[in-house]
Amino acid sequence: MSRKSAFPSLLVTADNLVAQGAFAESQAAVLDPDPESVRQLHQLLEQSGAGIVAHYYMAPELQGVLLGSDWPHVHISDSLLMADKAVEMARNGAKALVVLGVDFMSENVRALLDAAGFADVPVLRAAESSIGCSLAEAAETPAYLSYLDQAARTPRSVHVVYINTSLSTKAEAQARLATLTCTSSNVVSMVLQCFAQLPEGHVWFGPDTYMGQNLAHLLVSLADLGDSAVRAVHPEFDAAAVRSALERFHYFEAGNCIVHHLFGDDVVSHVNQDYGDALITAHLEVPGAMFKLGLEAQRQGRGVVGSTSDILKFVDTCVMGAIRSKAPRRLKVILGTEVGLVTSLVHQIRARLRSSPLLDLSVEIVFPVASEAIALTGTEELPVLPGVSSGEGCSLEGGCATCPYMKMNHLDALLAVLSTFTKSGQRHLAGYAPKRYEDSLQGNSRVNLGTAPILAMRHFSKTKRLPDELVARAGFRVGEN
Repeated sequence: MSRKSAFPSLLVTADNLVAQGAFAESQAAVLDPDPESVRQLHQLLEQSGAGIVAHYYMAPELQGVLLGSDWPHVHISDSLLMADKAVEMARNGAKALVVLGVDFMSENVRALLDAAGFADVPVLRAAESSIGCSLAEAAETPAYLSYLDQAARTPRSVHVVYINTSLSTKAEAQARLATLTCTSSNVVSMVLQCFAQLPEGHVWFGPDTYMGQNLAHLLVSLADLGDSAVRAVHPEFDAAAVRSALERFHYFEAGNCIVHHLFGDDVVSHVNQDYGDALITAHLEVPGAMFKLGLEAQRQGRGVVGSTSDILKFVDTCVMGAIRSKAPRRLKVILGTEVGLVTSLVHQIRARLRSSPLLDLSVEIVFPVASEAIALTGTEELPVLPGVSSGEGCSLEGGCATCPYMKMNHLDALLAVLSTFTKSGQRHLAGYAPKRYEDSLQGNSRVNLGTAPILAMRHFSKTKRLPDELVARAGFRVGEN
């Protein structure tokens, strides 16, 4: 195989950013926030009393300004924590919540605010048009409803649905069978707990096909490590029990995220060939080859497979370890998820490096996307487009690992929404509210049905057990196991 050009990267030191490749240069140009934009945002937040919850995959310019703000009601995280923080902000007096993400995230925030008694606190999006998600839309197809019907016909079944789905999907599932949501952070422990509390039961996971495949592979690998390794993950299991559970683990086979889909075999081959000394990070949504690469690196102590939060924590741990060693060093990190995470990564790494200014330590963040896969437009409005300049789309040398839906949230849109809310409240922002579900399913409110799986996950997060009502609905006596 011929040697390929290097992936674009950002070299982070305590005081500087060095970009290699057009894509990295486009990121580096906006990581340090414009002071005037920070001032303008803070002024609007102060006047409106609003809070902001944003996903890690926002555009770097927008994230940079958010991180530059000292307003108490601003938070950037993964989708689960966004909703939790929104409720916390409402409790602390936020007069409205602006959600910077895709539509299922604003729906989740709306549902949890309502459940927590804050139905009077407005929730606003950053766009009047729909902000979609390929993965969430995969769960709204006839194929997924058929998958749910199959699960409902199978005795002793529970449905574990990825939180990255619409409230309507959660309601359709809950109307059919016992359902609880999961995140990429808790899905492994949740699936194992389902099997622990529902002996001989079936677990139906969806809609993310790659995550389902990766979970199955992870369980096989865990069983192969033996009883002690299994019990370290869940004390009620041994290797034989995991293998038995695998026969009753099902996943949907027609759903994926268009961004994580791009971390395919060619990217993995390039990483193996030219980045053998790098730390490997891989989101649970990536295809199997990238997942296996990350999992093997994790077992060797030089990688992580998990959520965006897991990736941030892993990199931080590695940087702290390098600081403690006090040896001159350059860490190299393969960023195996949407590139928006780079803003929080750089912010976190710089804070650590600045705590040890005399240490010759740097961190290179490597984007598994070839420079050839990015086209520079030369305009201020849209400086970078996914796809090569010839218009052929993403090159085979790397994916265009940036979500076009997430990038519908931008700084100008946020400032406009806050400005309108400051002047006239909700009156002119009806189109910016999350979708309202007024209908019912089987005589139950779609909103209440859709909220129930989220609340079931909240119960699991607090107790590490499934709720009694979910266990009973799945066909088991409460306390059976």
